[in-house]
Amino acid sequence: MIKRLISYIAAVVIISVPQMNSASILELSRQFTDSTIIVPESMETDVHQMMENWYLRNYVEMDRDADASKDVALTDELLIKRLSTMPTVIEMPYNSIVRSYIEMYTQRRRQLVENMLGMSLYYMPIFEEALEREGVPLELKYLPIIESALNPDAVSKAGATGLWQFMIPTARGLGLEINSLIDERRDPYKSSESAAKYLKQLYSIFNDWSLAIAAYNCGPGNVTKALKRAGDGDGKKRDFWDIYNYLPKETRGYVPCFIAATYVMTYYPEHNISPALAKRPLITDSVHVTRRVHLQQISDVLNIPVEEIKILNPQYRESYIPGDIRPYSLVLPSKQIYSYLVSEDSISNHDIAQYARRLTVDPETGLVESVRDDGDYIITEKTQWHKVKRGETLTSIAKNYGVTLASLKEANGGISSVKRGQSLKIVTIQKVKKTKEQLAQEQAERDAEGVGAPPAQATDDQLLSEVNTGTEVVLVDQENSVAADSKPAASAATTKPSQPVSSATQSNAPLTITIKKGDTLTALAKRYGTTVAKIKQLNGMTNDNIRIGQKLKIR
Repeated sequence: MIKRLISYIAAVVIISVPQMNSASILELSRQFTDSTIIVPESMETDVHQMMENWYLRNYVEMDRDADASKDVALTDELLIKRLSTMPTVIEMPYNSIVRSYIEMYTQRRRQLVENMLGMSLYYMPIFEEALEREGVPLELKYLPIIESALNPDAVSKAGATGLWQFMIPTARGLGLEINSLIDERRDPYKSSESAAKYLKQLYSIFNDWSLAIAAYNCGPGNVTKALKRAGDGDGKKRDFWDIYNYLPKETRGYVPCFIAATYVMTYYPEHNISPALAKRPLITDSVHVTRRVHLQQISDVLNIPVEEIKILNPQYRESYIPGDIRPYSLVLPSKQIYSYLVSEDSISNHDIAQYARRLTVDPETGLVESVRDDGDYIITEKTQWHKVKRGETLTSIAKNYGVTLASLKEANGGISSVKRGQSLKIVTIQKVKKTKEQLAQEQAERDAEGVGAPPAQATDDQLLSEVNTGTEVVLVDQENSVAADSKPAASAATTKPSQPVSSATQSNAPLTITIKKGDTLTALAKRYGTTVAKIKQLNGMTNDNIRIGQKLKIR
């Protein structure tokens, strides 16, 4: 306790030195000491969990040396020399705080550095391209080291998310999209573009990179307040070290940690930290998706591990690409881009009973309703528009529609107030647990398909039941049958009639089914009470070959 108090007093005494003319900024920064610095959350990253990352397991090889398990002893003079000779625009001064962070990375968190070196093979080129485009120093590419440990799915205790750890208001102010399906803070490309622009804006405010980096962590307002509290310093320009004691505790260690991260990612071989080698290059390309498609559909049809697709596209929170709303980017290994383009129809139709978004629109109210199957639950999402009347507020409108104020604000871009005549988007979500009977029926159908044993011949009532559940087989009147990506599988029989449908009615109205894994013509004939010959004749088939996602007429 006494040692900590002495260190603190020393820091306070040193911070007053800038008002004296006997020390330069560089000399001053080297004298700093502080025993109260707060370690960033990224340093607590679970390295064992990181090793389960699909990219690290499949694309990276660590060049581990049995004799390189310990760090080497370093003098202050050597560290000062290395920092001063790094090719950086941003000053990299040395002091006891910087050294403490260097020791954390090179000693206690060596394996974390090794894993980040592996991830850097993929992410650093993305960061560099974005920074170069904005004309800011390339060494800023090491900020995600201390922000997220290069994990695009990282979420801080405060809610900051992604590689660059943006909070929602900042991200939306930079044009990033955040909603229930999309979180572009997790998108390596878009978040890096936004981070580069934001850093450039901060530098234009403070005209000093150490202050801009501090402001990235705690916000420009806190840095401005710290500058005012520190005073004008007899007209001398202030930097991070001049306002150190006036910054939030979390920010005091931020610039020193950035210096340490830049150091360790440059000099890791000198510390016997294993380099990361590429097992094979990961060359990617992107394509615009204009349909609603699930990542698992892409994985199944193109035979790409879904884990790889998720690693390359972490912005899709529910593994859906809502291309039916607007075009969205899909990143794939470059060799698979052409395969995707020629297989779009097959991908959209693959296992459509499970992944299709069933959408209905009420022409009178403009209410849009979508229903999706989420395992044990049926989730209904309703979207409608409300025109603000005189005297209404966000709170009163939210209460009237039974939604939370926060969700109403989020659905409308984070607005804080409304005015008369304004149109508001109202989104309500209902989650209903399936009955035991529904779950049992679905499991029975899955079991039957798994062993290739189709159920006994279906009656008319059973056929209608399958239409109503809408879980495994999609059956629609031929007249109303449409492609799922242009119009959802509408309800041919949304309510069961009081009288069974006659055989004559059934024979006059062909049904359309979607082929799923395990289906054969023989099994389908038995399931729907017909013959293989009739199915082939009705569909103009010359052989017995069928494929997953194909639509067949059944009579």
